[in-house]
Amino acid sequence: MSESIHISVRTLVEHVFKSGSIDSRFRSQSTLLDGTRIHQKIQKTYHDGDQKELYLRAEVPFNELSFIIDGRCDGLLFRDGEVIIDEIKSFQEPSEKRDQEGYPVHWAQAKLYAYMYAKENELQEIFVQLTYVQVDTLAKSYFKQKCLFSELETFVLKVIEDYSPYARLIDEHRKKRNESCKELTFPFETYREGQRKLAGVVYKTILDKKNLFAKAPTGIGKTISTLFPSVKAIGEGHLNRVVYLTAKTITRTAAEEAFKKMQSRGLCLNTVTITAKDKVCFKDETICQKDYCEFANGYYDRVNDAILDILLNETALTRDVIEKYARKHTICPFEFSLDLAYAVDCIICDYNYIFEPRVSLKRLLEEQKKQTSLLVDEAHNLVDRGREMFSSSLNKEIFLQLKKEFKGVNKAIYEAASKLNAWFISLKKEHPDTHEFTIGQLGEELIEPLIQFLESAEQVLQTVTSQSLLEAYFIVNNFLKITELLDEHYVIYVEKIKNDVTVKLFCIDPSKLLKQMGKGYRSKIFFSATLSPLSYYQDILGGQEEDYALSIPSPFSSEQLEVIINPVSTRYRDRERTKEHIVSIIQLLIQNRTGNYFIFFPSYQYLLSVYDLFKQKDPKTHTIIQASGMTETEREDFLDAFKANQPETLLGFAVLGGIFSEGVDLIGDRLNGVVVVGVGLPQLCFERNLIKEHFNQKDKNGYDYAYVYPGMNKVLQAGGRLIRSEEDHGTIVLIDDRFLQRQYQNLMPMEWQHNTVSSKKNPYGKYP
Repeated sequence: MSESIHISVRTLVEHVFKSGSIDSRFRSQSTLLDGTRIHQKIQKTYHDGDQKELYLRAEVPFNELSFIIDGRCDGLLFRDGEVIIDEIKSFQEPSEKRDQEGYPVHWAQAKLYAYMYAKENELQEIFVQLTYVQVDTLAKSYFKQKCLFSELETFVLKVIEDYSPYARLIDEHRKKRNESCKELTFPFETYREGQRKLAGVVYKTILDKKNLFAKAPTGIGKTISTLFPSVKAIGEGHLNRVVYLTAKTITRTAAEEAFKKMQSRGLCLNTVTITAKDKVCFKDETICQKDYCEFANGYYDRVNDAILDILLNETALTRDVIEKYARKHTICPFEFSLDLAYAVDCIICDYNYIFEPRVSLKRLLEEQKKQTSLLVDEAHNLVDRGREMFSSSLNKEIFLQLKKEFKGVNKAIYEAASKLNAWFISLKKEHPDTHEFTIGQLGEELIEPLIQFLESAEQVLQTVTSQSLLEAYFIVNNFLKITELLDEHYVIYVEKIKNDVTVKLFCIDPSKLLKQMGKGYRSKIFFSATLSPLSYYQDILGGQEEDYALSIPSPFSSEQLEVIINPVSTRYRDRERTKEHIVSIIQLLIQNRTGNYFIFFPSYQYLLSVYDLFKQKDPKTHTIIQASGMTETEREDFLDAFKANQPETLLGFAVLGGIFSEGVDLIGDRLNGVVVVGVGLPQLCFERNLIKEHFNQKDKNGYDYAYVYPGMNKVLQAGGRLIRSEEDHGTIVLIDDRFLQRQYQNLMPMEWQHNTVSSKKNPYGKYP
């Protein structure tokens, strides 16, 4: 007998019976809450002796497989000698099919529960009932059937028969997968120094069901060092799935390449890369409605065949592969990738699919999470992304526009928008001379009108298409959801810009919510070259005392890298005075060594100022400059200009913390040096000062948390573009006198601390 197939009732019936189209027409965001509320309301009407949320489980052999099916039925009722399984469903829109006979998928769900209860209690007959409840009116419709156990048994076997091709495919794949994971050897001839240690600690972290914060230098091969031990853990039965999380597309490619390397060595493992909906949509506009999009129309009627097809023929389900099969089966590529995520062994995706409460892969059940590890690449990016995911803002302008748009058109929307616009005006008048200020809490005078606005907007959007109203609806809905999270990790502040007023629920410390969203997974591995200091990242990313921490020194020789500090002030007040000095430093560098160089600046304005002066003094040197809003093609062209062994010097002017300062690999002579101008401090602003004050009150160094650590992280990432392999050599020039201060020296990696400081005798440093 093969190993058992464990599946929930809902997953099983949806796979076999779900049909129809994707339709993203307006749906009330309160549907899920309404569903829960209505379930509870109906369950309260049950009699004494009835049961609700009853857990049921059955094991059903089928051919060579054994299916373990479980779930919780809404109700078990006892009426006049009848035993009834009750399945409750709430709805908003009218449906002729439901009103006449009920949906097949709902009948199937109820019948599976009836089968499990009848089997366990040796009943020869049992009743199934569908209870449909209209959300707004609470009007109820009942459908009831008497079922013989023999009929239910036949029905369940037919459902399993329909599901079994997919189940058999998954079962056979997992046997091959586990065997190949066990046999897989490290896919390179040797480990780089530190690589084996990182891989070993990752494996132990998974084995011990712990979390790990790992600082490992750029170029060590962190991707393969985290994926390889995770794959081995799958082979040993500790894991069933890995989720590789990244902040940027370029690092997703690194994960795909690592799997490709392992698959070339015999690994039989499926991966899927999830790409944002707007990027993969086949249509001119992303409108997920059956009457507009043929890939949405009938999606659920075709997706099962598409899943079987792609899994039978492919292992690396990248964007190109998914698009190919999506076109073949005429289905939405984005929804296809999400459905595939529940079938594969590794998911490669953005942070938000796990940590963002509105986007997360919600069908990953708790049991599945226990067999899943999260690998969080470039984890330093999760700090600000976390703040962004858990914050929300609301501004006066959207309500002023709605007030104008719906005047004389819809009284309810007009009045709700007018109330909210008035609230913002009163807030503005209360603080006439202050542009930014905090408020202690949000009173009912804001919350009540917002709820009223949502209710009015829901009614209108059922029948009227208004893009501005729809956008406002989602903004308000998200804002209200975030109000439920407000605690000591938040601050509420107001910003006035000209005539507009914005109130923001700002998540200063995302640690609690990141920890909450990551709860239930077997282990979480946070890794980056720049988790410095480790204690800060453990604190801000929701680490715990029992978590493991690892810091690996650079495997590269000190002879490969020369670090020079030029103590020139780049503070805002000194920039005009010292920019000529900075140009001279760059000129001296390239006079002594021809090559390709990145020159990084803390802001685009500063970059342009120095760039213009450089071109005046040296119009001949080939330069390229990072532009704002570059397309993917323009980015590729920018990097393609860095060619190995060029006869002339190339200078690439770019922004610290921007698209070229991390996740870029320019191996060998494609990059010979990096110049970093400034210590990368974020611009002094109200929001950053709120972060500083918050952590000062927590007896931590608020200035470091708000400014120094995020700034130095950008510097370390930019410098990390240089040495990527044992053969690379180059020069890093750090231009700022603050790099000589102890707090900055302590944040530098060991190989940077053996630096040369320019002097009066040699004002620009010593260049080879």
